[in-house]
Amino acid sequence: MAKKPRRTRKTRKKSSFFTRSLFLKTIILSILAISVWVVYLDFTVRAKFDGKKWAIPARVYAQPLELYEGLLISPKSFEQELKSLGYQFVTRLQRPGQVVKRNTRYEIQTKGFVFWDKTEPAARYQLEFDGRQVTRLIGADDLVLRLEPQEVGSIYPNHGEDRVLTRLNDVPPLLGETLIAVEDKEFARHFGISFKGIARAMLANLKAGGLVQGGSTLTQQLVKNFYLTHQRSLWRKIQEAVMSILLEVHYSKAEILEAYINEVYLGQSGPRSIHGFGLAAQHYFNRPLNALRPHQIALLVGVVKGASYYNPWRSAKRAKSRRDLVLGLMAENQLIDDKTLKSSLRQPLGVAVTAQRQFGDYPAFLDLVKRQLQEDYRAEDLQSEGLRIFTTMSPHVQKQTEQAVVRQMQRLNKPVNNTLQSAAIVTAVGSGEILAVVGDRNPRYSGFNRALDAERQIGSLIKPFIYLTALMQSQEYQLISMVDDSPFSITLENGTEWQPENYTEESHGLLPLYQALSFSYNQATARLGMELGVKNVINTLEQAGLAKDVEAFPSMLLGAMTLSPLDVSHLYHTLAADGVYTPLRAIRSVLDADNQPLQRYVLSSEPRFTPEHSHLMHYALQATMRIGTGRRAYATLSSNLAVAGKTGTTNEQRDSWFAGYSGDHLGVVWVGNDENKATRLTGSSGALMIWTDIFSRLSTQSISQTAPESIEYYWVDNQNGLRSAEGCENAQLVPFIAGSQPEETTDCNLVRSSVKKWFKKWFKK
Repeated sequence: MAKKPRRTRKTRKKSSFFTRSLFLKTIILSILAISVWVVYLDFTVRAKFDGKKWAIPARVYAQPLELYEGLLISPKSFEQELKSLGYQFVTRLQRPGQVVKRNTRYEIQTKGFVFWDKTEPAARYQLEFDGRQVTRLIGADDLVLRLEPQEVGSIYPNHGEDRVLTRLNDVPPLLGETLIAVEDKEFARHFGISFKGIARAMLANLKAGGLVQGGSTLTQQLVKNFYLTHQRSLWRKIQEAVMSILLEVHYSKAEILEAYINEVYLGQSGPRSIHGFGLAAQHYFNRPLNALRPHQIALLVGVVKGASYYNPWRSAKRAKSRRDLVLGLMAENQLIDDKTLKSSLRQPLGVAVTAQRQFGDYPAFLDLVKRQLQEDYRAEDLQSEGLRIFTTMSPHVQKQTEQAVVRQMQRLNKPVNNTLQSAAIVTAVGSGEILAVVGDRNPRYSGFNRALDAERQIGSLIKPFIYLTALMQSQEYQLISMVDDSPFSITLENGTEWQPENYTEESHGLLPLYQALSFSYNQATARLGMELGVKNVINTLEQAGLAKDVEAFPSMLLGAMTLSPLDVSHLYHTLAADGVYTPLRAIRSVLDADNQPLQRYVLSSEPRFTPEHSHLMHYALQATMRIGTGRRAYATLSSNLAVAGKTGTTNEQRDSWFAGYSGDHLGVVWVGNDENKATRLTGSSGALMIWTDIFSRLSTQSISQTAPESIEYYWVDNQNGLRSAEGCENAQLVPFIAGSQPEETTDCNLVRSSVKKWFKKWFKK
């Protein structure tokens, strides 16, 4: 057996040197690797903290309620508006966001708000109502009280994080002090890691026999949420500790606390995650952060420990217990006195009711806002730059429109197995501001938006523009001109016969032009349209605001053209606004994150039709509502409310339309089904019912009956179009452009019972 070679002293010395050298190299390489790693972490910490920390969503606001003496609004609607804004009804005003009601008198202390044109400070006002009208307003600048607008949504990033950035100077001191007292008592003294806190947590956990307390500092919590994942591992904890120290090296305690206050996760609202105390105050209490009371601050700080576990809507008892524990710690640390502690412990949680805290409740309107914004802004800017979007939406009108759609669609859907759909748009007459949009029979549905995208044949909604074309074309046509509602046919270029028929398949011979429109007779309308020329009618539609190409087929005269409810709203708004075309808009102004104006969407308008011709159309469309296809509305509407409108029904009753307006509002409603099948509904039995429901609940005014100077009213015989006199048989009071009235008179047989009282009441010389 061979002997092992003996290791000499020289060999042993050489081996020892090699081992020490390898160990030293390993140490050096490890130090280098750790140094590189720390430098990388340092770069990561500074790059994100110094740069843009968060993608801030664009916040979308409804139009503010502006109150002034003479405003038509009911006390009930006013109170609903206040409640939606989170105002509290109390017996004595003490702070912003409160209101006192004494019969028909209200005292209110507003919260203050940064609007697009100026900053409104919190202030006190008094209002008094008489019925559905504001009769007295005290304390408002320029005799107008403007409440802060309701936030109706946001355009946030795909990751769903939402927050309201809050500066530390704007944070109530009690909130910051309570947060430190509960989450990190050593915050002012440690350097990112608190060994005392770790030891205290370990001791508490050993005593409890489980994990009941964490040892992480606020800095560590910020690092975990801001930079790292929530994976539990030793490596992640090491990274967290090193990054916490680096954060403390580069930034002040105030900067770290401010970042934490804006970063911390505090709840969930559907797909939207609530981050930061600024947004949490709105989410839980519908109030700004600086208006919170001690018991509310205690709840928010308590929720930090576990937003889901302490959810006050799902686990009220658990949330209250946590809140009361925090209140005790506040008193223990002398942040509140014993009196405040006792009164706070007696307070209920006081969180907003579920209906008030819903976010994204207006998907159809927000869809319209996004489309209009995307014409001027990139999608990533809308999702990350913290823009403030002030829109035209009226919460009151939106609510009334939604409720009317839901009520009437439930009734209309019963006999047809729930197959019908609906869409509605309400617009302010004159300004062109869109007040409400509903894109589905379920107003909360966020899919296909029928108000914007459902292009359907419009049927008889086209008829007013045919009659307007006639009135504008020459002196030949007046409202009382006789038109022929007898059968006729036309041979088309392809050799086929086109023979329009009335809905009832009956003919009515010669009748006044305004009656042919009021009763929506197809034969009279088609014959008139062919005499005028289809291209001339298309030209009138384009003047009214039609923005798409239409082929000049005769069938177009009976509505064989597809438009969306938004398209129809453009056309009818021009009629309602005395012939002035105004592009409809959903946005008033856009501010950047620093409240600096980026863009104003100012009113833009252009006269397209003369005031005289517009007045004649108002008359004809009011006749439609009083004696024609829209008369069913007055079974619900007050007879003192003068409105105008037109029903629309397409072939085989596939679509039911109604477009109508008052002096203040225009409403367009569509009812049909997505498969374009028969509905069994006409314009008057379907869409008109929804429109009437909406307008019966709006605070709206009659169409103005003030006629242009060149309009004169005359009594005429509606059987032959000749001059007549008040009280004569078939006498009708009709407007004429001066000089176009008939000169020939008819024999007068006094039959006072035949006088149309509404004509005499609303239309006078």
